[in-house]
Amino acid sequence: MALFSRHRLPATDRTRLDLRPGDTVLVSTELSDGRWAVASRRALHLVPPEGPVVRHPWSDVDHGSLDPATRTMSLRWVWGESERLTFAEVPGSFAFSQTFRERVQQSVVHAVSVTLPRGQRARVVLRRDEVGTMFTQVLGDASIDLSDPAVAAVVDAAEDEVRDAVGLPR
Repeated sequence: MALFSRHRLPATDRTRLDLRPGDTVLVSTELSDGRWAVASRRALHLVPPEGPVVRHPWSDVDHGSLDPATRTMSLRWVWGESERLTFAEVPGSFAFSQTFRERVQQSVVHAVSVTLPRGQRARVVLRRDEVGTMFTQVLGDASIDLSDPAVAAVVDAAEDEVRDAVGLPR
């Protein structure tokens, strides 16, 4: 008797994925709500039983963490919203979370944390998009006013620092 079952993404759902040239599925696992979470080389795909598949390039993910007791992964998107994925089985949650972490880290080239004039913290991150083009992101909470000249000066200096660190022009 097997200790756990291993479900595979149904072929009909796999054909619904928006796999772009050079992309391939790395791991997939069923979620407790009937959706599938699929990690490909270039993106995170959330596949509902019916309807459109939601596709997020890895550079859309700020971070995620797995609570192994509840098999729930909490995701934070770069635009500040959060989402929770509860996995249907324990082995699927561990395999998926390991690949998830590797893919998000692969998209981060360099990052610096800065303290802004009003004491807020932000991160300026140099990331790689799904085709390898590098770009910067400013990650922080919604109260950060990038139009404030003092804030913009700190962020601009941090952006110069991350670009200089990898030899990119300013």
